[in-house]
Amino acid sequence: MKFKFKKTLVFFMLLIFSFSILGCSKGTSGSEKKFKAGKYTAEAKGHNAPLKVEVEVDDSSIKEIKILEHKETPGISDAALKDIPKGIVEAQTLAVDTISGATITSNAVIVAITEALKQAGGNIDELKKKSKDEDVKKEQVTKETDVIVVGAGGAGMSAAVAAAEKGAKVIVLEKMPMIGGNTIRSGGAYNAVDVERQKAQGIEDSIDKHYTQTYEGGDKKGESKLVKILVENSLEGKKWLESYDMKFNDKIGSVVGSLWPRTHQASDPAGIGYMNALKKAADKHKVEILLNTKATELIMNNGKVVGVKAEGEKNLYEIKSKKAVVMASGGFAANVEMRTKYVPNLTKDMKTTNHPGATGDGIVMGEKVGADLVGMEYIQLLPMAIELTGPTINVENSIFINKEGNRFINEDNRRDKLCEAILKQKDGQYYMINDSQIVKETNELGDKISELIEKGVVKKADNLDELAKAIGVPVENLKKSVEEFNKAVDKKSDAFGRGVWKNKIEKGPFYATLRYPAVHHTMGGLKINEKTQVLDKSGKVIPGFYAAGEITGGIHGGNRLGGNALPDTIVFGKIAGENAANEK
Repeated sequence: MKFKFKKTLVFFMLLIFSFSILGCSKGTSGSEKKFKAGKYTAEAKGHNAPLKVEVEVDDSSIKEIKILEHKETPGISDAALKDIPKGIVEAQTLAVDTISGATITSNAVIVAITEALKQAGGNIDELKKKSKDEDVKKEQVTKETDVIVVGAGGAGMSAAVAAAEKGAKVIVLEKMPMIGGNTIRSGGAYNAVDVERQKAQGIEDSIDKHYTQTYEGGDKKGESKLVKILVENSLEGKKWLESYDMKFNDKIGSVVGSLWPRTHQASDPAGIGYMNALKKAADKHKVEILLNTKATELIMNNGKVVGVKAEGEKNLYEIKSKKAVVMASGGFAANVEMRTKYVPNLTKDMKTTNHPGATGDGIVMGEKVGADLVGMEYIQLLPMAIELTGPTINVENSIFINKEGNRFINEDNRRDKLCEAILKQKDGQYYMINDSQIVKETNELGDKISELIEKGVVKKADNLDELAKAIGVPVENLKKSVEEFNKAVDKKSDAFGRGVWKNKIEKGPFYATLRYPAVHHTMGGLKINEKTQVLDKSGKVIPGFYAAGEITGGIHGGNRLGGNALPDTIVFGKIAGENAANEK
């Protein structure tokens, strides 16, 4: 009996000892330190300049991440600067996705945060592992509204605001993590005849002249009625934007391929001012915008478009429209397979100026419901692309020289003619030559000139001899090209047939930028009528279906004039939104 009691006592003591060992083991694991608690700062190279972050950690977790300093492009970089720090804190991992359309900024944010976590003693290899959370099943969501707009670029946001102004409830679907589309990446140039202001600058212009240059500049391939709507309403569209605090520079000029000085330049860099004004208007009118939400299918009922199916990050949507759907999802310049289908030589080797979401999704969806397409073979190259996303410089103060140092083209020619001539030069490239006046005259480059020089994209020299050596062209040829151009400015005439004249190239420092053509604008797309209603292959209206912006065809014909894209998005976006809201 005594032996049995002792045996039982030993068993319980061993059991208690085992639990105490387990408890100690568990306690040690729970108090394991992952970081040295505190706040740490670090920098990484961003798109435009160094980007600085502050990361706060406690012993076991990442508590907060702040972006302290950056010079990234507003609008384009916003999602990366906001969502990546938030995602890292929520998932406690560095293995987060970059933001499509803002890859350089995304990587800079991740690199800077990584450096800060290294300072905090974090195990970077462990932090780079994906979270083990299981994929969450997406929830099916059904919604209803008056008007659905697919795409939150210039045309889509114009349509949304115009519809909301008419009292319609509007939902905008945008597959990218930010609004803006190609509009926010544009040069901000807006062509519109403004006779009074042009006359004050000594410029003679008219609606008829704008119409003729647009129609003939597109090789008479455009739909004349649509061209007329564009040129007659572009100034009204500009004033509409200004009613939402959009700002333009006082002077009217011309951009590459515009053919005439009727270009109103946005005061803010690129297309930022357009999107800020439209977002402000959308907020005022309570437009609902769903980002990271890709439209996948149009919903039909008895031949009428009555809604859209879409996929978001957490939800699968089926949204019904009581009035209409406006398709404004952009062109297809970023879709190599689609563009080579129509123009085989535009392979992946040819870069594009477009944002990565310009893949023609809306054209495909439209085709599936019977929409007709027009002008798909007309794809424009921009002669002004540079290695980084760069500005479009005013051609009034510029000449183009090849790698031999010689001028070879009239710089204010049509874009297609410019590209044709450029591709015949050595390496299919050229240098754009400017003097110090571009810093004063061109807002898109003026606020970034130092960064571009630092990155080697723009070469700067005090005189032409040094500039020629910097870019590797014969000194005498460059000097001769500039000298002959300056003489031509006095005469307002040269052998190349240039028509736009302003300043000589004579005030140092001098600048040279290596440039080349890139896929820029797809002129073809869904066929529309004057009300922006989408037409089927028999020319009949598809009820409940409108389209505006680069997704449409038939406006620019075989070639788009520089500065005509933004009025296209605003004018036809506004018409589409108003007509969609007026549907019964």
